[in-house]
Amino acid sequence: MKLISISYPLSASPLAETGEELSIAIGHFDGVHIGHQNVIRRAVDAAGQQRKSAVMTFHPHPKAVLGQGEQYVNCLTPLDDKLTQFAALGVDYAIVMRFDHSFADVTPERFVREVLAPLQVRHAVVGFDFRFGHRGAGDSAALRRLGLEAAITTEVVEPLLHQDAKVSSTYVREALAEGDMALVKQLLGRPYEVEGTVVHGHARGRTIGFPTANVGLAEPFVTPRLGVYAVQAFIDGDWHPAVLNHGIKPTFKDGETAPVLEAHLIGFAGDLYGKPIRLRFIAFLRPERKFGSIEELIAQIGRDRDEATEVLAELASEGASPARPVQ
Repeated sequence: MKLISISYPLSASPLAETGEELSIAIGHFDGVHIGHQNVIRRAVDAAGQQRKSAVMTFHPHPKAVLGQGEQYVNCLTPLDDKLTQFAALGVDYAIVMRFDHSFADVTPERFVREVLAPLQVRHAVVGFDFRFGHRGAGDSAALRRLGLEAAITTEVVEPLLHQDAKVSSTYVREALAEGDMALVKQLLGRPYEVEGTVVHGHARGRTIGFPTANVGLAEPFVTPRLGVYAVQAFIDGDWHPAVLNHGIKPTFKDGETAPVLEAHLIGFAGDLYGKPIRLRFIAFLRPERKFGSIEELIAQIGRDRDEATEVLAELASEGASPARPVQ
C-alpha cells in the first residue's frame, strides 16, 4: 500500500503522472470496525483489474478540529494503526487529507471538483450517513449528483447491524466504557489494542511480588473502564500473558487522579523500562476497588493473575495465538 498525504488546496494531482484511476472509500474510519471494513472492501472489489483501490481518511478528526466534541481528541485507532488496517484490507493507496479550518470551509461542490476529480476518482464508496463539505452540507445523495458531473459514480453502503444496533465508532466506545471486551472484539473484528512505552512508576508492584510495567500511552487512545483485565503484552518481539490494572490505585492512597495502566507480565523477569509495549485487551476480570490492607491486595492480585492465566490459556487452546504486530 502506498501512502499519499495531501492538504487543501492540492498543488498538483499525485496520480497525474501514473494515469491511474481510483475506486475510493471515503470517511474518517476511527476504529476501522467491521462496518468500516465493509465500506472499504466494497471499494476494493469495485476497483477490479481496471482501477486502483484507495481509502481517503481525514486527520486530525474533523470534530476535534472544529471543537465539536472533546471525546474525539481521544481515538480508537491512531493514524499509523489505521493505515495498518487499511493495508490488511488490500488497499492500493491510503490518502490522508489534512483536516484544518481551510479545508473545513470547502463546499461540497469544490470537494468533488477540486479534490476528488484531480485524484482521478471514478468510483466513490461511502457509508449511508456520510456528510461532507462546509458544515456537513453534502450527503450521499449530493455526492452522487455532483459526482456524475465529474464522471464519478457513487455507491452508498447501508449500515451493518450487530445485536440490532448499528455498528459505529460510538458503539465501540460505549462497549469499551462498559469493559465489554468480547463485544469490542466482535465490533472491531479483532481485539482492542493500545501501545506506548514502559515508564517509571512508584515501583510498589516489585516490593509486593508483582512487578508491573507502567505504560505511558504513545497516543491519546480511548481506554476501557477502570478495572483489571487479562491482556497480552507485546514487547521485545514476543507476546506475553499479562494481567493489567487500569485505575488510580486507591489502596495506596497516592492521591492519583489520572488513571494509569500497569501490566504484570506473568512469568516474566527482566528490565522493561524505556521499551515500547503493545497491549491487547482480552477480557475484563473485575472492577478496581480499595482493599483494607496490603495483604488483602496481594491475595487478590494473585487470584487475578491465576484467572488471567486461565483465560489466556483457554484462548490459546482455541488456536487464537496472537499475531505479530505489523511494523
